[in-house]
Amino acid sequence: MFTGIIETLGTVKKIELEQSNIHYFIESPISPDLKIDQSVSHNGVCLTVVGIEENTHQVTAIHETLEKSNLGKLKVGDIVNLERCVKVDGRLDGHIVQGHVDQTAICSAVEPQEGSVVYTFEYDAALNNLTVEKGSITVNGISLTVVNSGKNSFSVAIIPYTLDNTNLKTIELGSTVNLEFDIIGKYVSKLLAMRQ
Repeated sequence: MFTGIIETLGTVKKIELEQSNIHYFIESPISPDLKIDQSVSHNGVCLTVVGIEENTHQVTAIHETLEKSNLGKLKVGDIVNLERCVKVDGRLDGHIVQGHVDQTAICSAVEPQEGSVVYTFEYDAALNNLTVEKGSITVNGISLTVVNSGKNSFSVAIIPYTLDNTNLKTIELGSTVNLEFDIIGKYVSKLLAMRQ
């Protein structure tokens, strides 16, 4: 389990293909402290550390993960958001995040405002995921608050600190991001679908 509070950024140093899997080699400040078998969120995707060498750790994404997330679009040099799993005795500063991406979305607007930036994302509503205004959403592993909610879109307002310390600063019109919808919202959506 994660909180959606990004711990640090990592850089993709190498990518290796193995059948339908992709191995990513990520350089980051936390890589030397990781352990084999540890779960780490990469752009909101929970991946298992399978190798460590100096300042780099290795993770593997399987076909299903690549289909549901933006990891398959990563290139050498790209920046990823990293978060280690939450400690039981720690504070839950964001919200409950499972590290299971529900679907991707496309950035449809980037609007600088007085001191912040508002991003709008559009997603496929056919998967019955939903957002609510003032509710939580995870974008590339970042716990954010929805400021505008539509049937297949939502907006989030980003403060300078979040912009400086996550890979949101690299998101532009047309960029693909990972979404994990709020767990409570997912249960409500499932119940509503069952009643119809």
